[in-house]
Amino acid sequence: MNFVFISPNFPHTYWQFCDRLHNRGVNVLGIGDCPYDNLEEPLKASLTEYYKVDNMEDYDQVYRAVAYFAFRYGKIDWLESNNEYWLEQDAMLRRDFNITTGVQPDELALWKSKSAMKPVYKEAGIPTARNHRITDIDAAREFLNEIGGYPVIVKPDIGVGAADTWKLENDEDLEAFFDYKPDVPYVMEEFVVGNIYSYDAICDSNGDVLFESSNWFPPSVADLVNLDLELTYYVTATVPEQLRDYGRRALKAFKVKSRFVHFEFFRLTEARKNLGEVGEFVGLEVNMRPAGGYTPDMMDYGHQTDVYQIYAEMVTDDTRFVPDLGGDKYCVYASRKDSHKYAHSHEEIMERYGERIVMAERMPEVLSGAMGNDMYTAVVASEDAVREFADFVQLRAE
Repeated sequence: MNFVFISPNFPHTYWQFCDRLHNRGVNVLGIGDCPYDNLEEPLKASLTEYYKVDNMEDYDQVYRAVAYFAFRYGKIDWLESNNEYWLEQDAMLRRDFNITTGVQPDELALWKSKSAMKPVYKEAGIPTARNHRITDIDAAREFLNEIGGYPVIVKPDIGVGAADTWKLENDEDLEAFFDYKPDVPYVMEEFVVGNIYSYDAICDSNGDVLFESSNWFPPSVADLVNLDLELTYYVTATVPEQLRDYGRRALKAFKVKSRFVHFEFFRLTEARKNLGEVGEFVGLEVNMRPAGGYTPDMMDYGHQTDVYQIYAEMVTDDTRFVPDLGGDKYCVYASRKDSHKYAHSHEEIMERYGERIVMAERMPEVLSGAMGNDMYTAVVASEDAVREFADFVQLRAE
């Protein structure tokens, strides 16, 4: 089996996808813009061959790299980056090389457009906040009248994470947004008061679940960027029953097959008419790639399993062999930012939590806006312990 892995060095823990595939006898063929000598040694050991391009944005260069691999090794069976940024390019390459194991370009609209997702949620019986693709300020005001006014969220119809997301509280905010608005389609969405939970899953070629997990995030990821706040979130091995039901329905409704996915939901902290009661879940958006940063590793620690191995087993056997051993554990991520000073030093954090800390790293600059500059990740036994750990790590100096 020939598996082309696009940009296998980012995030750097993605070498583990390549390693597990390699261990199952797959030819893992890497394409990236990082010089081969700069790749980490475990990644080098996992790759059958690596093709460096000068510019990953240049489709012709990446196309020629895949063509070289096809000439040298034969038909390409899989092509994947597991990265939202390359989702469209991955699909084009699959089409052009007749690779049928992943999504094709004509299937992408439901996966990338926030406005196109809404009818799919409705079909699946999953409540979701109303939104409207806004073209001008008059259309925005019509939508505001329809939903009963402010606050609302506006964000790019196609985009990753919280980039260029605004919360509008009044007419002044609305006018400021339209003075700023880039020339790309935006959606305006009714504001939902709740916490963000994710449903994370690896599914087989029938869309049936091989692995599932859940993450808790703060209510506004956009605030982390806009207000320069620290991020705390955690992975739990226990998926709430309604979230599991909605997640599995979404897999089927969005026709997901043979993928690692990250679906986001609100859990209401205020009841809202037509959406649900406190504690119930509301669909937010689907992301057809693993959760960002080092979250797959956090799933490993929380479940005491190996999601990279589960993914490899899905690719090679369309099933799963490795078990979960974790029980009810929490893996918590707490970040710090260079723009703030903190009460506790790195040495103090390690002295207090060293036995429970599983990762302590500097984050790549491209992820630092939302995920912080430095991160500490620990395995703890309860939600109270999650908060205690994060409070200690993030306590600012007076």
